[in-house]
Parts: sequence; structure tokens; C-alpha cells
Amino acid sequence: MTIKKQVFLGLLLAIAVAVGYMETMIPLPIAMPGARLGLSNTIILTTIVVFGPREGFTIALLKSFMLLLVTGAVTGFFYSFSGSLLSCVAMILAYRYIKSATLIGISFIGSFFHNVGQVATAIIMVNNMGLLAYLPLLLLLGLFTGYFVGLTAIMVSRHLIDMGVTS
Repeated sequence: MTIKKQVFLGLLLAIAVAVGYMETMIPLPIAMPGARLGLSNTIILTTIVVFGPREGFTIALLKSFMLLLVTGAVTGFFYSFSGSLLSCVAMILAYRYIKSATLIGISFIGSFFHNVGQVATAIIMVNNMGLLAYLPLLLLLGLFTGYFVGLTAIMVSRHLIDMGVTS
């Protein structure tokens, strides 16, 4: 791995952690516990496109661990980690095997699986299947955030590729 690549991956991780931390402070227009804009997923999707699946997966997992260290929210870590893990794997598979998918479509897939992972974790932690009723609301919100994340990832990826920042 070149030094240039290491520097850019380090910067992307730092940005993902900073954005992930800042988005916990952004109030949503709807009061939905645990709902976030998912802006740091832009960095993960961009990393998958520009540097590759392994690097994107690494950034996703490190982001969750680093947010645990920054926030101290142990419970939040389990939601973040499960959502990131499932989302990242789904985006990597979609990016690799669905050739006609746009980054917006891949972002929708990632948003869907992120919400599924978080709700599944909540059901396991609280031992209450009733939380499944919360999933449609999260999926609806995920349509809007997934679109924005995908659109932003398109712009950032193009810019990085045009700059010659690829693996």
C-alpha cells in the first residue's frame, strides 16, 4: 500500500468519525429514537468505489469502534456496528454484482440493510419483537437519506478519481 493511499484512507476515516459524531447532534424534523442522517455512510460508499471493498469495509468497522471511543456510548456501538457491518457487506455485494446499479441505488440498499441490522440488534437486546413495527418508519426515512448519501458519494467519488486518488 502506498503512502498516498494510507494518507487518504486515514483522512477518510477521520472524516467518517467526525461526521458520524457531528450527526448525533443534528436534530431531525421527526422525533425518531436512533434515527440519523447517515452522512458518514457517504465516506464508506466513496471508499468502496475509489479504493475498493476491503478498504471500505475496514473504514466502516473502524468508524464504529472509533465512535465508541469518542462518544463512550457502548449501547450505541452495538447498533452502529451491526448496521455498518450489514450495510457495508450489502453495498459491496451490490457494487460488485449489480452492474446496472447506480451509487444512489447502492446507497438505498445500504440504508435498508443498516436499518434492518439496527432493528435486529434492538430486538435481540431488548428481547421484544414489537420493535419490528419501527422498521417501516426507519426504512421510509432511509429513502431520503439514502438518496442524499448516494448523490453525495457520486460527486465525491468522481472528484477523487479525477484527482487521481485511486488504489
